[in-house]
Amino acid sequence: MEPRGVRRQDSGDGVCELREWRPAVHRKCTDTLWLLLFFLFWAGLMFVTGYAVMAGAAERLVLGYDSFGNVCGRKNAPVEGAPLSGQDMTNKKYVFFLNSCSLETQSLEISSLSLCVSSCPEEQLNSLEDLQSFARNNGSCLCVYNLNISSYTLDPKAAELCPTLPVPPSKSFPLLNRCVPQSPECYSQYASVLISTVNEMDVFHRILSGILAGRDTVIGLSVLALAFSFIVVLAFRFIGMLLVHTLIALLVFGLLFVSGVLWWLYYDYRNDPSTELETEKENVKFLLGYAIFSTVLTVVLLSLILALRKRLQSTVQLFQIVGEIIGRIPFLLLQPLWTFLILMVFWVFWVAVLLSLGTAGTAQTTSGGQVEYRALSGICYMVWYHFVGLIWTSEFILACQQMTISGAVVSCYFNRNKSSPPPHPVLSSMSVLFCYHLGTAVKGSFLLTVLRVPRIVLLHLFKALKQKHVYTATAINGTDFCTSAKEAGIVLEKSSAKLASVSCPGDFLLFLAKVFVVCFTVFGGLMAFNYHRELQAWVVPLLLIGFFAYVMSHSFLSVFEVTADALLLCFAIDMETNDGSAEKPYFVDQELLTFVSRSNKLAERQKHRSVRPPQDNEDGTELQPMTGM
Repeated sequence: MEPRGVRRQDSGDGVCELREWRPAVHRKCTDTLWLLLFFLFWAGLMFVTGYAVMAGAAERLVLGYDSFGNVCGRKNAPVEGAPLSGQDMTNKKYVFFLNSCSLETQSLEISSLSLCVSSCPEEQLNSLEDLQSFARNNGSCLCVYNLNISSYTLDPKAAELCPTLPVPPSKSFPLLNRCVPQSPECYSQYASVLISTVNEMDVFHRILSGILAGRDTVIGLSVLALAFSFIVVLAFRFIGMLLVHTLIALLVFGLLFVSGVLWWLYYDYRNDPSTELETEKENVKFLLGYAIFSTVLTVVLLSLILALRKRLQSTVQLFQIVGEIIGRIPFLLLQPLWTFLILMVFWVFWVAVLLSLGTAGTAQTTSGGQVEYRALSGICYMVWYHFVGLIWTSEFILACQQMTISGAVVSCYFNRNKSSPPPHPVLSSMSVLFCYHLGTAVKGSFLLTVLRVPRIVLLHLFKALKQKHVYTATAINGTDFCTSAKEAGIVLEKSSAKLASVSCPGDFLLFLAKVFVVCFTVFGGLMAFNYHRELQAWVVPLLLIGFFAYVMSHSFLSVFEVTADALLLCFAIDMETNDGSAEKPYFVDQELLTFVSRSNKLAERQKHRSVRPPQDNEDGTELQPMTGM
């Protein structure tokens, strides 16, 4: 007979060796080829970054630029063959068209000559003398840069180098930094050309324009999501039934309110007669999709809340036990902070490269010394590569946090002296991760990245992996990803009946907390973006904010999620390898053992109640099955 919990494994040369579930002392590096693959992938990402930096200029998308290649609002490098390029436009933030009343477009380019000016003329200018006076009084030159102010009325070519007279009054348009004419006839023509130009832009560039225009709002809402996540984590640390009911009530209110706001915004946009821009039409389509998704999600979550409401008490008890474990390792609560900081740095880097890719183009000079930017081919492939880098790297950072937490929990669980936990369990777990198991984190994050898109089709494989359990098994045995997945799967399969009634409600409650953070962050985004509708595809940046909010909440709440999963896997291993005797005593705390036993008894009673045999009716007549006549 083999000892209980000790399994035979094939070492590959036909010799079977015994493996016992205990934290490994002597370890070796796991999944090194995957770590090398990750380095090679990032080498490609650095190439994309360098290419985007050299060939792109994100400021052109939102700040605007003149006909000579100068980006308004900053210093510029000279362009070969363009003598008026390379000027300092720090104080000249607005784009002014010399022929604003009769604009035309050719291949997404406005044919009129454009300049960077410090201010737009707010009154009509009828003569060259008026242009000269405006330049001297306001410091804003409306003629081509190489024409001196004193020569406005003397140079015979001034009529060609200065705007068409009369110059209509105009105001600066804050979103795209353009001087927009205010006279009705000029404004109609100007708006028509501008709408046509924006509508002819591809979706990718319109989305980039929306992200740049709403960058301050995106940053502010990300900070709001961080605050919500931190508050929820503190609440779970001192969780109770009143707190759970309050969270569920706020979540239900938030889901209903957000769904109602989305339907109202969709109705408002759809019936707005001024909706002409393609970005506004895209907002209507996205709003309809968001409204439908939010409504379906609300109905599904409400149904699940009603179905699992009777298990809330046991779920609260589980998280109280998890809170005690975290109390023994208080530095676990700091893990989401460094994870968040690393994610924020990476996300800022990722968005900056994306914006540079969207504006990648080569400067080409024309015969008149003007500059045109031509888009480069192959950019779409780089964008997709960059997008895979976003998901894979984000998942890798989260995987490192999960493995760190798992290792710390394992070291504390398999410690006989509960009153004296191991010294520095978090630092020890991090050192083991970086020295031996980075490759396993890379492989796990890659598989999760691949399964993000076809998750519905391959859902059974995703469930089989049980990502966090794999990291816990690696933290215990020091094995590679596939071996850890196989061994953890065997243990969990044997203990599934005991742990299912405990883990499922806990995972659902954590998911509700994540939806709570996303819901109220998205609501703040709806209110903020709705005030800036013009020329802004704000619905896609709102989706980006929702994604960031979910990742932030997942990062913070994964402390409880991973701790609970690691604790339950350790419990299953403990029950499998020990029998409670003096020779093989359990490692488990009495509180956890009592909680699992009580939860299983409650689940058994509910199961027997649902399948109990038919009873006699009140009149004493036995109920008989119906038969055909």
